[in-house]
Amino acid sequence: MALEIKIPAVGESITEVTIAKWLKKDGEAVKRDEVIAELESDKATFELPAEADGILKIRVAEGETIGIGTVIADLDGAVTGAAPAPAATAPAPAAASAPAADPINKGEENPAASDQAGYGGAAAAAPAAPAAGGGSVEMKIPNVGESIAEVTVAKWLKEDGAQVSRDEVIAELESDKATFELPAEAAGILRHAVKEGETISIGAVIARIEGGSGAAPAAPAPAAATAAPVAALASAPVAGGAATYATGVPSPAAGKILDEKGIAATDVAGTGRDGRITKEDAQNAQAKPAAAPALQAAPATAQVPATSSQAAGGSREVRRERMSNLRKTVARRLVTVKNETAMLTTFNEVNMQPIMDLRNKFKDQFKAKNGVGLGFMSFFTKAVCVALKEWPSVNAQIDGTDIVFNDFCDISIAVSAPKGLVVPVIRNAEQLSFEGIEKEVVRLAGLARDNKLTIEQMTGGTFTLTNGGVFGSMLSTPIINAPQSAILGMHNIIQRPIAENGQVVIRPMMYLALSYDHRIIDGRESVSFLVRVKELLEDPSRLLLGV
Repeated sequence: MALEIKIPAVGESITEVTIAKWLKKDGEAVKRDEVIAELESDKATFELPAEADGILKIRVAEGETIGIGTVIADLDGAVTGAAPAPAATAPAPAAASAPAADPINKGEENPAASDQAGYGGAAAAAPAAPAAGGGSVEMKIPNVGESIAEVTVAKWLKEDGAQVSRDEVIAELESDKATFELPAEAAGILRHAVKEGETISIGAVIARIEGGSGAAPAAPAPAAATAAPVAALASAPVAGGAATYATGVPSPAAGKILDEKGIAATDVAGTGRDGRITKEDAQNAQAKPAAAPALQAAPATAQVPATSSQAAGGSREVRRERMSNLRKTVARRLVTVKNETAMLTTFNEVNMQPIMDLRNKFKDQFKAKNGVGLGFMSFFTKAVCVALKEWPSVNAQIDGTDIVFNDFCDISIAVSAPKGLVVPVIRNAEQLSFEGIEKEVVRLAGLARDNKLTIEQMTGGTFTLTNGGVFGSMLSTPIINAPQSAILGMHNIIQRPIAENGQVVIRPMMYLALSYDHRIIDGRESVSFLVRVKELLEDPSRLLLGV
């Protein structure tokens, strides 16, 4: 019989995904739980496992974008029933010798193994009491950290129906911040309650262990299946203990990063539990320098007749990469804003000397007291919040035929992250002190560069600040961050001659650019807003006195 493979629900607000890559070819035989494809949404990358054994028949080509629930492939001759675990029928003497027969499970006989159970240092849920007389133990998702309300089952390390031992890692879970390992809470037969790729809440049941008891050993694996892992473990010992099946194996997130960098897992030292390669290990990994070309290659290339392109010298290779979903989303939104708003930009310049003098005078004391540096962003954020209160239309947005005015200032800060431009939001910035703003800027920028920002942290802003000056930009016309109505662009600070009191003097000057939606903001309001920001920046004492 043929089994249809459909796109599962991969998270709230995600309605479609892209087939990033087929890992198995059309017509190829696949095993149950074997990863057959990689899917991409505008938020993350997911792996799609086979739901049964069978012959893969692909319906949707790579690069196509499809909706949740769409059939993308068939499994011909699919066998959905899980094979019984060898240990279920093994006699007692054979089971007792399993640890000696299988070097992979040596680590499970270590009394210290129970101390390693948990989620990489996160507090695990209290282990359930072993069931007596063939009962079952429900395994629930424990609390893995503050602000984490749900996790995704990234990969099952043990198949449905497999025999597992207590504290043996059976699955890998991913949140928006990190990857965790899930250990078995008892020994017995594992029954999955959730499929790979599904997102579930903290406290939800993920699996059951039937006949759970605290001491049943794992069944011996066939010799052919263990030969390769044993050889690999022999060359990759774990610091402070024996190597296990997890040694040198990357988590799904780490594997994705290593593939993108072109780095082999054997070249990375794992710092996770039992030597597993974590996401942080993959991010910190560096590719080995390429080996020098063989000297014998020189005579061979010398015999090739020179063409016009070779005579020009240098490489003329062309590299093509598929656009990421994040980049597609950014591109679509920017074009939409440009086409659907009456965008206009007004400019002004600011003498930064007063702020620079104030920073130079107090920056050491400020950092010693607050533990964070005093940057320009806090001055601009405070000035913008004051001006937004005086010109509320700049802090408003259009919703159909209505104008929505906000009596608070949620300031979006544009940050260039490794995967593209993101805009984390400083909530209620008008109520924060200089210290509070600087700490929020540092925190959000750090999360952005580590790709750990949540959707909630990037939505809901009322006004945006973008600083192209850090890259050397002198002047630009920034595009509005929809559904907001305005954005302020900061630029580099250049020593320029200006007139002061009839005298030509040299001052550190910055150009400011305010792009705004002319449908809701008139010229008088936009120019007056920018002039007010200029006044506050050129005389910072106004920010303290509120004048």
